[in-house]
Amino acid sequence: MSRAPRADEAGGLYHALNRGNLRAPIFHKDADYVAFEKLLGEGLERYQVQLFAYQLMPNHYHLVLRPSVDGEMSRFMKWIGGTHTMRYHAHYGSGGTGHIYQQRFKSFPIQDDDHFLTVCRYVERNARRAKIVKRAEDWRWGSLWRWLAKPAPTPNLLSPWPMPRVRGWTDWVNQPLGEEELTQVRRSAHRGSPLGDEAWVESIARRLNLESTMRPRGRPRVRPAQNAKKET
Repeated sequence: MSRAPRADEAGGLYHALNRGNLRAPIFHKDADYVAFEKLLGEGLERYQVQLFAYQLMPNHYHLVLRPSVDGEMSRFMKWIGGTHTMRYHAHYGSGGTGHIYQQRFKSFPIQDDDHFLTVCRYVERNARRAKIVKRAEDWRWGSLWRWLAKPAPTPNLLSPWPMPRVRGWTDWVNQPLGEEELTQVRRSAHRGSPLGDEAWVESIARRLNLESTMRPRGRPRVRPAQNAKKET
């Protein structure tokens, strides 16, 4: 099966994510989360990528990124995944037991307007939506906690946003996304399709060769022939 196309253009905004193989945990204890945040810091020093929001969950993670060089997000994510896998096996003595991740990472482009805020809100309330915490900012392993923490924790992972947060951002993150917003983000994450208004999506899909991510999947429905001649 051929791989779906992936956008990775300098200056673009992207939501990238990956999950444990068979949805198995990839973080088992606090030290695992700490090690992964350190790994993110190393990756951000190695690669020309900005990180705006993130959330580490027991069996997956979300990152909102902007590469400064074409193809840099993929290089960054490949290094993160490969290095994490190597260090995980070394720490747990699990080498040769199979993959940690279910597949290569998924990603999709985001329009640089309110859709960016929607995705960041989706990412930062992930633990709240999963009912792991009562308030989104209570989840220690994400950008909302890190943004609010005083003094600023190390390593420094977050870049200034390309647009200001709305007033009362923390309370807004704690409010559920609308069903349409949630459906759109999840569909883009699953398909790798651009997230934005209709005109922008059509334009970016055409320019970055992502039109196949917009088409329905599966075999086309068989329809009866129209205007068939009747037997006489």
